[in-house]
Amino acid sequence: MAAPRFTVPSLSLENGGKAAAILQERLHSLNDLHLTLKHVHWNVVGPHFIAVHEMLDPQVDAVRLMVDAIAERIATLGVSPVGTPGALVKARTWDDYSLGRASALEHLGALDEVYQGVIAAHRQAAADTESLDPVTNDLLIGHLHELEQFHWFVRAHLESSGGALSTAQAKTEQDAAREALDAK
Repeated sequence: MAAPRFTVPSLSLENGGKAAAILQERLHSLNDLHLTLKHVHWNVVGPHFIAVHEMLDPQVDAVRLMVDAIAERIATLGVSPVGTPGALVKARTWDDYSLGRASALEHLGALDEVYQGVIAAHRQAAADTESLDPVTNDLLIGHLHELEQFHWFVRAHLESSGGALSTAQAKTEQDAAREALDAK
């Protein structure tokens, strides 16, 4: 990522560049999440199809707004945001979403794993920007509120009335999909 030639007032070029680099990673992650959520929306089947299908569109829309806000913040910091598919794939440190046409519970199990990864990385980015740039930090914290709520919506389908999470032992999307399906 190129260093900025300008940034926001009272922020050094170095810190503006660091904040933009952190945000660029989040931009890739959220672009990937948006596409994954839409993929699930198109490929979910079974008795809970309509509930999951309709639950995901508002999440897709909200994540797209997060992407736009992050890209605009990167530009505000004096760096050109990169949102091309090739750049996303090249920078991605996680595997591509692995389920195709599958039941609602399988997709929700896999999405539990996806959201865990996205939220953990977003929390780290917020921590990394806390002393670097309070405006960027505030943006990320605001996104965390929504992402954690969406994760709760997903997990509500995977939780027993006693509070046990069917995917608690999963380490991969495939494991989580199987565990969610086996629990029901």
